[in-house]
Amino acid sequence: MKKLIKGISEFQKSTFPNNREFFQELANQQDPEVMFLTCCDSRVDPSLITETDPGDLFIHRNVGNIVPPHSLATGGVTASIEFAVSVLGVQYIIVCGHTDCGAMKGAMQPDIAKSLPHVHNWLSHSAAALARVSARHDELSVDEHLHEMTKENVLLQLRHLETHPSVATSMAKENLELHGWIYNIGSGEVTCFDSEKGTFVSVQDRYAHLHTTEWKETKVDRRF
Repeated sequence: MKKLIKGISEFQKSTFPNNREFFQELANQQDPEVMFLTCCDSRVDPSLITETDPGDLFIHRNVGNIVPPHSLATGGVTASIEFAVSVLGVQYIIVCGHTDCGAMKGAMQPDIAKSLPHVHNWLSHSAAALARVSARHDELSVDEHLHEMTKENVLLQLRHLETHPSVATSMAKENLELHGWIYNIGSGEVTCFDSEKGTFVSVQDRYAHLHTTEWKETKVDRRF
């Protein structure tokens, strides 16, 4: 807690005054291009990973970066998606998993989470990913199994996203793209699903068309 209070003091003394005009622009509106849906693991920081500023990302975090299939039940994930797509008009939704994910470990060993009923029920939204991995990769080691589970879970949640009416509508109008990423905590690497290749590739390969001189120059113009 001491670290947080110290950080707030530094923000108010230095960061905010040095960027006052920028924050005043943000004060009454937001216009993010991307919804970033990821795990609430403390080691995963979307803005740090992507070198983005306040206002760039509409972020939703939960255990296991899960998107339940659309239903009549209202939940935080569903409401966030609906707001991001229908009100903010985001053009991209990224589902980002990560290495050493405790949620995926729990999904792989559901009996362990039975003493946590809400966690146990929540992780059932990853059951189809586990079934696919188990059917294909029985011979894998525990670590390899976890890596495959993490990737398969991201793909499953992308499929779940398409069941949400706001997402389906926006995609039908070609106003929205879905992307699946994996962040490696230990190496800093980000891999992205390439639907043409049917596998995860490096972010540089997946988005090679964005690597122009102009793009590189704009990304180094940081306010903070």
